Amino acid sequence: MTNDLTENLFSLIKSLSASEKRQFSLYVGRIGVNTDSKFLNLYKVISKQKKYNEDEILKNTKVSKQQLSNVKAHLYKQLLISLRLNPAHQDIPVQIREQLDFAYILYHKGLYKQSLKILDKVKSLALTYEEKNVAYEILELEKIIESQYITRSIKNRAETLIRQTEELNKLNLISGQLSNLSLELYSIFLKMGYSRTEEEAKEIKDYFQKKLPEYNFRDLGFREKLWLYKAHLWYSFLIQDFLGCYRYSTKWNDLFKEYDHLIPIHPVSYLKGSHYLLESLFYLNHTELFEATLKHLEDSLRDAKIPHDDNIAALSFLYVYSNKLNLKFMKGEFGDSDELVEKINQKISKFRGRLDEHHIMVFYYKIACLYFGDGNNKKCIEFLNKIITNKSLEMREDLMCFARILNLVAHYEAGLDYHLDSLIKSTYKFLIRMNDLHEVQKEMIRFLRNLPDVSPLNIKDEFRKLHSKLKKFEDHPFEKRAFLYLDIISWLESKIENRPVKEVIKEKNQEYSR
Repeated sequence: MTNDLTENLFSLIKSLSASEKRQFSLYVGRIGVNTDSKFLNLYKVISKQKKYNEDEILKNTKVSKQQLSNVKAHLYKQLLISLRLNPAHQDIPVQIREQLDFAYILYHKGLYKQSLKILDKVKSLALTYEEKNVAYEILELEKIIESQYITRSIKNRAETLIRQTEELNKLNLISGQLSNLSLELYSIFLKMGYSRTEEEAKEIKDYFQKKLPEYNFRDLGFREKLWLYKAHLWYSFLIQDFLGCYRYSTKWNDLFKEYDHLIPIHPVSYLKGSHYLLESLFYLNHTELFEATLKHLEDSLRDAKIPHDDNIAALSFLYVYSNKLNLKFMKGEFGDSDELVEKINQKISKFRGRLDEHHIMVFYYKIACLYFGDGNNKKCIEFLNKIITNKSLEMREDLMCFARILNLVAHYEAGLDYHLDSLIKSTYKFLIRMNDLHEVQKEMIRFLRNLPDVSPLNIKDEFRKLHSKLKKFEDHPFEKRAFLYLDIISWLESKIENRPVKEVIKEKNQEYSR
């Protein structure tokens, strides 16, 4: 067994809940000979280990080194079979697949009528729950049986099956094209973030229009509409059309209101819809609606329709706590955040195996911004360093760029300007390498580079000059991107007015709300 599969076995065993462990014991115990089997003894030893230890396994089981690979593979398979039988995992897609398996078994035994009866019933279930790929597979098996055994149970049976196959084939094709487009746009966003120039935005627009398939909206079902809204949402995010983001995330959420019976089948998409609606409201700065939506998200997590498994637990943390941080920014409430940050750190440790590096780094950046807003620059630098020193991070180039810009400002604010020159040089080189050196960044670096030579008597004049230069970029379609990550304008105003930056942001938010 390869090292990857060994790691997979260990992590699978460690992920088992108490009820799943009981289920496995019952599953294994159904055959008496299993009670002292090698794979069960292997399971018992690994269950007690905190870290995989092969020497301990060989010492405490009758498994030889030569047998170990095969026994691990067998144990892994038995665990998956046991989990499949667990009632907690018997959701609709699994039930549909199970019934299709039964139909195949009956077909191979030559029991055609019994097989067709199951297929007809499970096809209706698959269509009701938008499992159209499986429905297509069911139709293909029905056609195979009909070509071998004439049932004469339905008039024009062949015509009916052909029509259903053509309809599903067309929808499956559209769904595949839309899901590909959505995934490609999401991949672009993870790599570079928002479009940086008019040329980039035009490229994305041309790419989107070229890849968007032709469709008749009236023919689309839940699945096709969901992928359509996802594709439009990512397109809107990429070109910084936040009203478009709000429009399509709202359509996404309304879709689940229309098909509420699909919430338990697609809980991840349901929760993501709420999350992206919150993201849109954050960028549009609609605080009151944001708070109401966040409360709705938290309430929905207690709904019995949402399954409570490890995946949902990790995603719930990600969506709820990232938006709790966003709400603090919107309100300018930067203080008293240690408890929230500690809770986030604990949950990152708990779910690290289920969260990718990208989302963890976004948490760190938001926490750094939180501490910067509160004037705790050393804490800000501590969290920024987690991003800057992360050599494995290959996503969100914009996040890495702005982390370095904020790092410069935080070092200045903390009075750690004795190596500001070297930081400025390394940041400048990084921004050029990332092709992210735009007017806002240039002005910031130029300002920070000259700051040590400015007399304390003239410092406010320098802040005013930079403020007037940057203010004109606040509504620029692409330069304003800098202010999505760090409210430099509010920071400059706080320096000019000798006020904490959190007061300036809070005051702006109150004015906006009125």
